[in-house]
Amino acid sequence: MNNRRFVRTAGWLALPCLVAAGVLAWYVTRQPASPFEQAQSVDAALVSRGEYVARLSDCVACHSLPGKTPFAGGLEMATPLGAIHATNITPDREHGIGAYSLADFDRAVRHGVAPGGRRLYPAMPYPSYVKLSDDDIRALYAFFMKGVQPASEPNIPSSIPWPLNLRWPIAMWNGVFAPSEPYAAKSDQDPLWNRGAYIVQGPGHCGSCHTPRGLAFNEKALDESGKPYLAGALLDGWYAPSLRQDPNTGLGRWTEPQIVQFLKTGRNQHAVVFGSMTEAFNNSTQFMADDDLAAIARYLKSLPGDPQRDGTPWHYQTAAADTGPGAHTYATRCASCHGLDGKGQPEWMPPLAGATSALAKESASAINITLNGSQRVVTAGVPDAYRMPAFREQLSDQEIAEVLSYVRNTWGNNGGAVDAQAVGKLRGHTDPASSSPIILHMR
Repeated sequence: MNNRRFVRTAGWLALPCLVAAGVLAWYVTRQPASPFEQAQSVDAALVSRGEYVARLSDCVACHSLPGKTPFAGGLEMATPLGAIHATNITPDREHGIGAYSLADFDRAVRHGVAPGGRRLYPAMPYPSYVKLSDDDIRALYAFFMKGVQPASEPNIPSSIPWPLNLRWPIAMWNGVFAPSEPYAAKSDQDPLWNRGAYIVQGPGHCGSCHTPRGLAFNEKALDESGKPYLAGALLDGWYAPSLRQDPNTGLGRWTEPQIVQFLKTGRNQHAVVFGSMTEAFNNSTQFMADDDLAAIARYLKSLPGDPQRDGTPWHYQTAAADTGPGAHTYATRCASCHGLDGKGQPEWMPPLAGATSALAKESASAINITLNGSQRVVTAGVPDAYRMPAFREQLSDQEIAEVLSYVRNTWGNNGGAVDAQAVGKLRGHTDPASSSPIILHMR
């Protein structure tokens, strides 16, 4: 009797479990809907438009390696779970995306779902690319299918160990953190603002670097409705600064024309591109149309800062006499370019007085560029003649900590002291920047 009751109870319990398992299996393998179920005609104008969208989206930066066929993949990206490698997205039918239909391409780019329901790791910024318009997806597909050379380059498997490499939980992550609709224009904003919002939130995927992430590695906000959006974040040994109207750590002191100048030429009176932004400039922003750069500037200047986070606005203060070791190192190693007064030589040698890296509480960027120098900025195909040299061989951890502590506490800067242990940690996890120009071609 007891056995029959147990079997009957187990049966009743098993039924909802089986139903739940079936629903879960359907959810994690389902293919998102796509508006592109029919083939499309392709002409040269559409391919050209797609090439521009690829520039806006900076596809080449992740999916290409110097000296290799464009978009053949292979770039290693470190994650807390292990390394993953960018895939081959050339129209090669075996290793690339040559067998993708337009609908397949749409699902992969905007929803992170490859043919067959396989989920892509969100290192692919589909939570941003989902905002791409249907027209831009059509154009992007046309470019990759007709404007890119096929490359028979096998994809490199990730080194994420089992069971962390299982893809089905990503479907659950997507359901919580990834939006599902393209960008919708705000009726209370003008076309220029909306175009800027579209580029920044969508193809530009600026939040991938400049928005802090949560415990699940999700961006804490995906548009201007969230205060963390573009508020600055640590990434790969750099601090991507705020793009909001924070006067110290953001764009509060920049005008719209200065933002345009920075994105177009890589420099302005406030700063020169360095760190991860160098790749974005070399491969993407300098190629953007002037109207699009103006739209980006308009949108970014509309994002309010946070005085509580940013603190009292910076004002220049003349440096007091200082005979400490940090001041001595600065005078002998740094002043020839950045000036004894910290004002630099705009627009070529950036000022350190009022620099974001000297005002942010995060010291990673200041340490990293001092240790490793800056990558060559390439504007209109011409490498920059000036670059920050690497000091990892010339200065000890203590000396770098001392000189950066001096810079971050002089001329009105209040970023705070730098610890030698923090320098040592970054020294062990980073490499010197290449002194050779790195140019990634699209064709």
